[in-house]
Amino acid sequence: MIDILALSGSLRAASTNSALLAALQRNAPSHCRVTIYGGLGRLPIFNPDDEGERTPLEARELINAVTGADGVIVSCPEYAHGVPGGLKNALDWLVSRDAAVAKPAMLVHASPRSLVSRAALSEVMRTMSFDLYAGQELEIALLGKKPDDIPGILATPSNMALMRNALADFAGFVHSRRIL
Repeated sequence: MIDILALSGSLRAASTNSALLAALQRNAPSHCRVTIYGGLGRLPIFNPDDEGERTPLEARELINAVTGADGVIVSCPEYAHGVPGGLKNALDWLVSRDAAVAKPAMLVHASPRSLVSRAALSEVMRTMSFDLYAGQELEIALLGKKPDDIPGILATPSNMALMRNALADFAGFVHSRRIL
């Protein structure tokens, strides 16, 4: 079983990025388990003085979840040409840990317009030593769609196949890293 932790960079209740991750979870191949991290909004603002024994419980839970996962998937909106503060804060809690080092990671996208944040997020994650998957990116354009329409869009046979294939390819990447 390959355990994948999914992180949404959005805290919105009707987040298209969170909806995409939930659909990925539902469409995971039988040999993959996708767990969605839900603690982004509870993380305190990163402060290096609070590391080590002073690491807050919420941050320890994130660190342990990333450490225990075989791979990480991130879906992130773009705010003012950047990575949303909540996601960047979560990544900051991982910087001085081994959790991200050589951890397979894949970015998925709910908007075709998030090009600046994609580049920024990729740079941050590479700097942290995540092992970014360089295969075919998964993008399902949900930006601007009505919330009631999103489940139907994600449930189309073509989008379900895209998600299954993306997860299967990423799982193969994760597995190849296990045997290196």
